[in-house]
Amino acid sequence: GDSVITYEQITPQEAKALMDTETDYIIIDARTEEEFAQGHIANAILIPEYEVAERAEKELPNKNQLILVYCRSGRRSKIAAEELVKLGYTNVKEFGGIIDWPYETTVEE
Repeated sequence: GDSVITYEQITPQEAKALMDTETDYIIIDARTEEEFAQGHIANAILIPEYEVAERAEKELPNKNQLILVYCRSGRRSKIAAEELVKLGYTNVKEFGGIIDWPYETTVEE
């Protein structure tokens, strides 16, 4: 078959539902450290989109794990999600930007 593995685009609402019901998942924030420090989704791991290629395999050993990716507006999260798929990750979902996230965020203390 011709099934190319790709990432799935989901809404913030769908992402939140997954966070509330799944246990084994990783949230990736694809922004910069400065942006991350100003507020991010709880438990997100910061991997800027330009570092995904070099850091993912070391930091995300399970390529079948559910990975939820976001950034500020949804542009960098798409790049990061594409990069993950290229590396062989099979369960990547991209849910856009934190500017569209209607739920709470957390700030580094």
